[in-house]
This record gives sequence, C-alpha cells and structure tokens, in this order.
Amino acid sequence: MKKIVLILAITYSLFASGIDWPHDYKQALVEAKKSNKLVYVLLTSDNCRWCRRFENTTLQEKAIQERLAQEFIVVHISRDRDFVPKNFETTPVPRHYFVNSDGEIVYESLGHRGVECFEAFMDGAQDEIKVNK
Repeated sequence: MKKIVLILAITYSLFASGIDWPHDYKQALVEAKKSNKLVYVLLTSDNCRWCRRFENTTLQEKAIQERLAQEFIVVHISRDRDFVPKNFETTPVPRHYFVNSDGEIVYESLGHRGVECFEAFMDGAQDEIKVNK
C-alpha cells in the first residue's frame, strides 16, 4: 500500500508540473531526431527526497516548463521502474542528462537545481552542441 501511495504522489507531482513526462527513452530519441532537439533526461528514484524537491520547486516554475517544452524533448526515467540506458549513472539521484538524438550524452549534472542554476544548465547544454557542430 505504501508503494502505491508513493507512486501516485510521484505521478501527481510530475503531471502537476504542466509538462508531459513520458518514460520511453527510445521514443524520446526518435522524437529528438525528427525535431532536431536535445533530449533532457531526468533520472530519479521513487523514494528520493531531493528528486521530489526538484520536481516540486524548479519544475513548477512556468518559465522552466515553457523552455523545456519548447526547446527540448523531455523524458523522466525512474531507476526503480523504467529502462535506464547503460551509459547513465544511476546513483546518486536526481541526475540530469542532455543527450543528442543518437543517445550520446552531451551535458550532465547531478542534484537538485534551483531555477537560475537549472536555466544556466540548459544554456550550457545548448552551448555545448553549438561548439561541437
């Protein structure tokens, strides 16, 4: 019963963010190829308090939601329930990955990020792509 409540709480917090958070990494790569965008992968675990804090603070900001929706393909991976690509570290969490449509990690970070720090992180990922083109 405790697990069911936890899963429902996680699902609610993600859906409350105003972003569609699919869990299919492979499909996200397909969409990235079609749209020529980076994939932002949020890797969490079901009972990580820092993951919930990030979801309930930074990801609730409208500017963050809009930017993620417009500039990236997003996917949420729970290391406890979803397929995790072999090249992703799974501990500790939350982990943030920006990958290209071939699944290559172009930028990554670890931990809770406040709004300003997360915006700078998104800028860094996009700058990294520009430099390597």
